[in-house]
Amino acid sequence: MAKGPLLIIGGGEDKGEDSEILRRFVHLASSGGREARVGVVTTASSQGEAMFVAYARAFQRIGLNRVEALSVHHRSSAQDEAICRRLEGMSGVFFGGGDQLRITSMLGGSRFHQTLLNLNLEGLVVAGTSAGASMMSLVMIVEGDARQSPTKNTVKMATGMGLWTGAVIDQHFSQRGRIGRLLSAVAQNPDILGVGLDENTAIEVRLQEGHLQVWGQATVTIVDGRQIEETNASESEDNQPLALTGVILHVLPRGFGMDLNTRRPYSMGDTL
Repeated sequence: MAKGPLLIIGGGEDKGEDSEILRRFVHLASSGGREARVGVVTTASSQGEAMFVAYARAFQRIGLNRVEALSVHHRSSAQDEAICRRLEGMSGVFFGGGDQLRITSMLGGSRFHQTLLNLNLEGLVVAGTSAGASMMSLVMIVEGDARQSPTKNTVKMATGMGLWTGAVIDQHFSQRGRIGRLLSAVAQNPDILGVGLDENTAIEVRLQEGHLQVWGQATVTIVDGRQIEETNASESEDNQPLALTGVILHVLPRGFGMDLNTRRPYSMGDTL
């Protein structure tokens, strides 16, 4: 069970001085009175240098000066002991957007990946936006057609980085109409929680405590498939519409959270 919090962002986060989400990440990385030292991983992007510059400037605008690039764009780099030692010196790691399959194919199963998992268990804060959000889960959505009705073939899935094993995550959710993708993923993996994150919206996940909290401007859509009563997911043809009954769906804005053990949402004003 990971001890370090995860900050999972739906993409398109505000990068100005008033950015609530980036400020929350810096706050988490500064816990215990230490000065935050943040590494930015741009593996998902083919424009990694430009992405790092953009985030370095954004973090500097909110007062964080110790920002370093963790450039891993080849499998050989992910096995490099030197970059793993640099990772060990961070109080927070931020994964940028792009293509989540680039992250898992470059980093998955590597020394860098194992170091990241071990450090998260020891308290390292890990954040990710867009592709950096999708890669957090063990079952990862790679791609899918948001325009069609949900079918078995609506989403293509692969193994993610496994920081949160009990979920499957989609991003740019409402903006790109991805509810069908998430329903298809949950139909095929009903035990895990489907999480759809809108842009400029994030969840802070604390697995050790069993809670998540919503931050940002829009909403988080959560699909719970444990109570599914009937589904044709196993016997349907690839492009045949899915049947799903008994699915539980929650839409949570800022100020709401969820108990991950009971899967019950709550207002942050409620008594837990």
